[in-house]
Parts: sequence; structure tokens; C-alpha cells
Amino acid sequence: MPILRLVQNLPLGPEEIRQITAAYEQVLSEIGRIDRSDPRAEVIAKKIIEIFQSGERDPTRMCRRALSELSPTNLGKRAS
Repeated sequence: MPILRLVQNLPLGPEEIRQITAAYEQVLSEIGRIDRSDPRAEVIAKKIIEIFQSGERDPTRMCRRALSELSPTNLGKRAS
């Protein structure tokens, strides 16, 4: 899972890792992407970490912000 590989060298506690992972999983669920080896999953993981590092801690808000900041092209979001 890209998110865990990216946070392993950051000075984070278990609760912070849980928050980041929850936000990451929410974004993947929202866009319907399951394959964690897809390159877009790493784009999402990096965006979640960036949002976390800006001070946001709520997984739902991190998810919403990531979805709004990443373009549909980057996410491969399906048309509704």
C-alpha cells in the first residue's frame, strides 16, 4: 500500500497513521479504485500526506480536500 510506504519514515504515531490511512482509503472508495498498485494510488497518498502536513487531522476533511485538489484526470474518476 503506497500510503504506508510513504509514511514509514515520517515521525508519526499510531493515531496519526490511522488518520492518514483512513483518509486515503476514503478517497480510493470515493473514486471506485481498488488496486493499490495503480500509480494514481501513489498520487492520492502523496496528496493526503501533504494535506496532513498542512495541519488537517480529520480523515473526512482530508478526503474531501484531496478530491477537490486532485483533478478528475489524475484520479481517473468515473463519470456519474
